[in-house]
This record gives sequence, C-alpha cells and structure tokens, in this order.
Amino acid sequence: MTGSSKSSSQSSSAGSPQAGAGAGLSSLQAARSAVAALARAGVRDVVLAPGSRSAPLAYALAEAQVQGLVQVHIRIDERVAGFTALGLARGGKRPAAVATTSGTAVGELLPAVMEAHHAGIALVVLSADRPAELHGTGANQTTAQDAIFGKFPAAEANVGAGEDPAGAITAAFDRVGGSVPAGPVHINLQFRDPLVPTEADALGLAPTSTAAPVLPAAAEHTPGVLADLGGTHRTVVVAGDGAGEIAAMFAQRAGLPLFAEPSSNARFGPNSVTAYRLLLEELGGQIERVVVFGRPTLSRPITALLARPEVRKALYVPRPVNWFIPGRRPETLISDLPALLHFAGTGSPGWLEAWQLASAAAEAALEDLLASEAELSGLHVAGLVWNHSDGNLVLGSSNTIRDVDLVASGAWHPLDVYANRGLAGIDGTIATASGIALAHGIPTRLLLGDLTFLHDAGALLLPNGETEPDLQLVILNDAGGGIFTTLEHGELGESEEYRGVVERFFGTPHQANIPALCAGYGVRHQLARTTAELTAALQAPVHGRSVIEVPGLGAGLRGRHRRVKGAVSQVLSS
Repeated sequence: MTGSSKSSSQSSSAGSPQAGAGAGLSSLQAARSAVAALARAGVRDVVLAPGSRSAPLAYALAEAQVQGLVQVHIRIDERVAGFTALGLARGGKRPAAVATTSGTAVGELLPAVMEAHHAGIALVVLSADRPAELHGTGANQTTAQDAIFGKFPAAEANVGAGEDPAGAITAAFDRVGGSVPAGPVHINLQFRDPLVPTEADALGLAPTSTAAPVLPAAAEHTPGVLADLGGTHRTVVVAGDGAGEIAAMFAQRAGLPLFAEPSSNARFGPNSVTAYRLLLEELGGQIERVVVFGRPTLSRPITALLARPEVRKALYVPRPVNWFIPGRRPETLISDLPALLHFAGTGSPGWLEAWQLASAAAEAALEDLLASEAELSGLHVAGLVWNHSDGNLVLGSSNTIRDVDLVASGAWHPLDVYANRGLAGIDGTIATASGIALAHGIPTRLLLGDLTFLHDAGALLLPNGETEPDLQLVILNDAGGGIFTTLEHGELGESEEYRGVVERFFGTPHQANIPALCAGYGVRHQLARTTAELTAALQAPVHGRSVIEVPGLGAGLRGRHRRVKGAVSQVLSS
C-alpha cells in the first residue's frame, strides 16, 4: 500500500578524500540538530547502544534528556536496543528511536527493522557512520550502511559529515505520514572527528526551566461513520493483530460473529466467538462473506477460510499498511466504515446465535477436559494468565499465543494485548515487552515459551541506573520447541524412523538452568507447578522484574491437542 519513500542527503565532498574535512557543522552540532528534529517530530524515547562513532549522538542525547526533550534508555546489545525501541513505539503509540555506532552494530538492528516494517511500527534508526573519505579504504568499523536495510524502511536518508540532518529527518517523516510513520525510518549520520565536546561545543547539562516537552500530534481517529446495513448474509468478522476495538464495535453493530485473535485487542463483547478455531471445520462451510480487520496470522483454519474462492472477502484499510503489495491479496480493499457495513450486511436469522451456542458448547467441553487433567498444561496457564492480567499483556510466538487463542474468554480483556506478529519471530520478545512496559509505566506481563526466553535472555541485562520496567515473565517450559509436535513434523516424529531427527532438528531439547540465568541477571524467579501456586503468583502485583517458571509442560502436547479436537467434535455432533 505504501511503497518506500527514499530521501538522500550526501556531502558534496564525497568524491574527494579530504576535501571539506572540518567544514560545515561539527559532529556534535549535527547530532544536536538531529535530536532536536526528532523531538519536534514527536520522538520522546531513544534507546542508545554505546559506541565510539555514535559518541556525538550520546552527548547530544544526554543534553536533550537534561533539557526534558527526550528520555534516553541505555542497552548494551544492539539487537536488544532495537526491539526495546520497537516496544516503546508500540506501547507508546508514537515513534521511538534507536541509536547505534557503525559497523556490525547497525546490522544487529535488521530483525527489529523487519518486524517494524511488517507490523507498521514507527521505529526510527539513527546509525552513526564514518565520513565518506574513509569508505572503501579498509578503515576500522566502516561498511556500507546507506540503504543497509534494503526495502524495509518506509523512508531513509544518508547525511554527509558536516551537513545539517534536520531537513533530511523532517523530509523523511513528511514522506511517510508525519508524526507517526507507518513503518521504520533510517537516518544514517556520518560523523568526523572530533567526536567529543570541545570548548566551542560545550554541553549544556544544567536543566533549563524554559524547556517544555515536545509531545507528538494526536493520533488520527478511525475515519467514517456507521451507516445503514445492506442486505442479509452469512458474514463473519475476522480480527487479526492490531485490528483494535473498532472490529468488536463493527461486529456488534452488524450482528455478526467475531473471530478475534488475542493481539487484535478486539476479543471482547457479546459477539466474540472464543472457540472459533475449533468450530470452523464443523461450521465454516456455511460462511458466505468475511470482513477482515488487522492482520490475521495465527490459525490455519482462518487461512483456509480466506483462501476459499467462493467466499467474498473485504479488508478494512483506513490508512496505508506495509504488510502486503496491492493486488496480491484476494480481499476487496475498503477504507470507510459505511461501505464496509454495506458489504457485510446483517447476519441471517439465527446466524450469530448458532455460533454463540456452538462456542459455548465447545468451551464447556474444553473446560471439562482441562479439569480432568491433574497436571498443568499450556492451555491451563494461558487461561490463568489471561484472566489475571489487568495491565498490559505481551504474548510470545509459537504455542503460547495459540494456546491463549483457544481459551481466552471474551468476558475479560487485559488493558492492551501485544505480540510481534509482523513476522511472528521469537527474537526480541523480552526486549519488546520491556519497551512496552516503559512506554507509559504500565505493569506488563509477558507469557512466553522457554526457547523464546532463552533467545532473548540478554534483554534482562540492565546497566546500572537504568529505569527498571514493571515486567513479569511467565515462562512455559516444555524444554524445547514444542510447537513442532503439533505440526506435520510431530506426526513424523511418532514413527521410530524419524523420532530422533525430529527431536534434534526441530524440538531442540535442552537443559538450560533458567533459575540460574535469572539470578545472574538479578531478576527474581519462582516456580509454579500447580494451579494454586500459579494463581497465587499471578495475583501478586507486578513490580520490578520477575519470572514465574511453569516447568514440565512438554509431555503429551500432541495428544492433548487431539483430545481437545475430539472433545469439541463430539459435543458438536451430539
């Protein structure tokens, strides 16, 4: 929908090795101008990974924080820094920036930039670079950083050493939607020596009483007004990641069943069908039309529904998105609510009620099945975490979010639910949740698997003096990649011939000592082996950083999913 808008600013001295050295702005002056331009554009949080070439940015950010323009967060690992900034942008619903030194440090940001592109998150990358005369000479920590992120940035600029970056930054924001860009922005800043303050560029580190915080522009409200409905159809509403409350309101206004993924933030209200994934095989053949909000990514039944050629489909796109190319999706694109309501119509007589009754029966069958099991499972934990979270809830990928999708009732909803569903990777999950918790200081709970935790355990490292987020991690420890047992690989793994291959190459079993890891990072840890222990742990306030580990969940995962499906099929056929 958007395509990339590229802008570029290059020093006129680029072709002459030493020409222009010392001309124009000093490195600190350029860094100050860049930080001020970002503040004017609504950036309130900057995550800095320390380095040498980025020193001018570090000094300028220190000065800007004292003046009340930005809040600076320090992280040692650039990948962690990138995902922390991503979380700050998601949780704050405003652009946030990450700043790094040159070289491999910039490459570490690629996963966060990719996620920001596919999820439409306003992540601003400030990469410090060597000046043009050092490129191509073999100089230390010098590589091709301009356009290093390929097609993922919505806008980018390469600012030559000595140039004022303010115009390039403003132009980049203007090209991609103003105060809240629909995707990442990359600003590559070349700096010459000196990289430290001089007598001519002394830092102003005394607070100024006249400095007023720069606030972002108010977010645009969803356009359109609810209008009269058109026709009667067997229509359903599918709410994917980031759909928002409007999806629930739309379904209720039209009297239609709502199939809402947990991170849609639409999974509430009387029209929400909790067990939709379990019902589609039995009832999905009756569906004539689908209205899609957000980006559905979780379930194969929904994917299969959207792929059926005889089903008419509409996708609500009130503003440009990055996650598809026009003409490559089967839905009709509709940008205003009256037209969408006309497409959806109202449900046929008894249509909504049929789904509600079937869902209630399926939910009861699932509850009975789980109640008959003595040991905690991922489904038990998912339900308890959902029902005991009244702040923010962040969901890891793989089995975790899918378990929540099966059991999270529409009768309760956490404050806001987040997940990295742009590319659905497990990397950067703890860092993202930390950023979300820091964005507004809201206590946040993160539900994740053991491999997701181990992949991003470095995000638990906080330098001395940094603000500690109120973040609680609930780790479902199945000692490996349990999701693969629920896929085709799990079926192969049941045979003697393939068991060893599937276990090693997909399950990746491990014996990592999670309590010792937490102790090493100074994070509180406790085990919860029973429903009572987990319930008590979840009822305590989320303050500072802590971990609740639920161990021993790996056995019987594939069999449990079969039993769930069988129990629901039986109750629906009776």
